[in-house]
Amino acid sequence: MTSTRTAVEIPAPTPQTPLNGIVAATAEAVAAKPEAALAVIAADATAGEGVVSQVRARRFTLTVDEPAVFGGDDTAANPVEHYLAALLSCHVVTYRFWAQRLGVTVDGLTAHAEGDLDVRGFFGLDDAVRPGFGEVRVQVQITGPEPAARYAELHEAVQAHCPVLDLTANPTPVVTELVLGAPTA
Repeated sequence: MTSTRTAVEIPAPTPQTPLNGIVAATAEAVAAKPEAALAVIAADATAGEGVVSQVRARRFTLTVDEPAVFGGDDTAANPVEHYLAALLSCHVVTYRFWAQRLGVTVDGLTAHAEGDLDVRGFFGLDDAVRPGFGEVRVQVQITGPEPAARYAELHEAVQAHCPVLDLTANPTPVVTELVLGAPTA
């Protein structure tokens, strides 16, 4: 498949920082070989007892469970809590990255997220109710010496470039394949 997209020139950042060096090197590599921009990110999950699962991403393992009210033993965060954690941590990374790109000083950064989940969707009690969050609210608190307009500029950059936010705000095709039988090595 041939892409009709053209490369977007990234303006030179004001400050010279390690992250800006990474961006410059990446832009150069992608300009020379556009397919180098594509990355495959993967994870694996194995079911444990009850509703517990172990998820592996690279060399890291996450445990996922549910509270007792949802059939779990409450030994770890549940999947939607992990989603909120992914959203918040992605916000933090994206704020830090774009603060460096834009030369915005951030002294302190905290974030909070909460979502409204109607369990009728998950339990199949009402097919008109979606099983996921109906709404997610994120609050980011920033401290630092910059004028409010600079933090607003930073916020807009984060809203435009946060990968986990993008996964939520835009439809992402998910193709699931069911494989029966024992796993092959």
